[in-house]
Amino acid sequence: MSFIPHTDIEVKQMLKTIGVSSIDDLFVDIKEDLKPKSFNLPEGKSEFEVIENLKKLSSKNATHLINFLGAGFYDHYIPAAVDALSSRSEFYTAYTPYQPECSQGWLQAIYEYQTAISELTGLDVSNASLYDGGTALYEACMMAIRITGRNKIVMDSGVNMTYRTILYTYTSNLNIEFVETSVVHGQSSREEIYKYLDDKTAAVILQNPNFFGAVDDHSDVVKKAHSFGALVIESVYPIALGILKTPGEIGCDIATGEGQSLGLPLSFGGPYLGFMATKKEYVRKMPGRIVGQTQDKDGRIGYVLTLQAREQHIRREKATSNICSNEALCALRAVIYLSLLGKDGLRDVAQLNYQKAEFTKNVFDDIPGVEVKRSSPTFNEFTVLLPRNADQVVSKMAAKGYALGFPLGRFYPGMDNYILVAVTEKRTKEEIVKFKESLEAVLCD
Repeated sequence: MSFIPHTDIEVKQMLKTIGVSSIDDLFVDIKEDLKPKSFNLPEGKSEFEVIENLKKLSSKNATHLINFLGAGFYDHYIPAAVDALSSRSEFYTAYTPYQPECSQGWLQAIYEYQTAISELTGLDVSNASLYDGGTALYEACMMAIRITGRNKIVMDSGVNMTYRTILYTYTSNLNIEFVETSVVHGQSSREEIYKYLDDKTAAVILQNPNFFGAVDDHSDVVKKAHSFGALVIESVYPIALGILKTPGEIGCDIATGEGQSLGLPLSFGGPYLGFMATKKEYVRKMPGRIVGQTQDKDGRIGYVLTLQAREQHIRREKATSNICSNEALCALRAVIYLSLLGKDGLRDVAQLNYQKAEFTKNVFDDIPGVEVKRSSPTFNEFTVLLPRNADQVVSKMAAKGYALGFPLGRFYPGMDNYILVAVTEKRTKEEIVKFKESLEAVLCD
């Protein structure tokens, strides 16, 4: 029977037994500013009252804004079938399908997802998904270090700052040397990247399109990196692959990215989906797990977890990251989305994104004091120089019903007047024209 103290004498006896003189001593390691100020909680509410209060709180979120904001997460149209199919009760409790005999549906869904990501990236194999685009990039970095046995990473500063922050946070206690190279007129600086390549370089990390929206063909960088025995990791925007060269075509060794644009709503930050694909020769160094197709003794097709890389699978020191509670439901939405679009549909969506962004650029040219940066080709996102502080303009545009874009000064010193604008297939001609008129009015105010 457990002992639950309920008198002062019993409390004192308990404290004496464990070697402390007071209840406060139990919490001495917690800093004062982190301790609760009071346990004087309000009276409980009924279910109805709680729901009404939550509705009031949620109404403070500006979900009505017409969205021209991107920076890694995009407002794409999601076909109704994605919600209908992924909401079926069979998929509610997505978890590691350890028992293939009772998980064939999930295993096949993941297998189809892996196939779609491999075709999308032009690489041989994909894993069963990761948490998000940033952690996927970290996993690719560690994978390159395991493959090469080296510890130096050369990274383009055009890689999403959120991803770079995740990478530095995850590796803060590891012996890894990071070198960041600059972006010149929107493009990766070949001169700087080549300067830092040596026999200690495990990988070069690139992004296409990069954080500024610029499109770049990194084929020459890949060739140069390979001449030093280094791998190349490219973070990509999956919708853009409908019309851009794939990482496989460029010659990259590992491709990663954020799968949010593949049928996942913005949802104030997730859950999202990280994808990863690589060459077949590196498959045993991939993190997480892979679903494979096989046959049973009667020749019937079946699906199983294969190349499982967890320490529980007797991998011991060879184990890679234990990505177990993966984003399977998000991966399911992604493969449903890609299946609905098909190859031609994905190309059409990509073309719409590109064409509407180009139309928006041309419309912006008519706004006095606004300069669209055109030093590099772009996909659906581009950099704009405003005549005043971008943060201030963003606030005023929100009051008019528009999410203008991402102020680059938040990540890049000296770019306080620069804004990153994204245009997806959802934005209509009428919205873009009115968007331009509202911006012009704000700047003239």
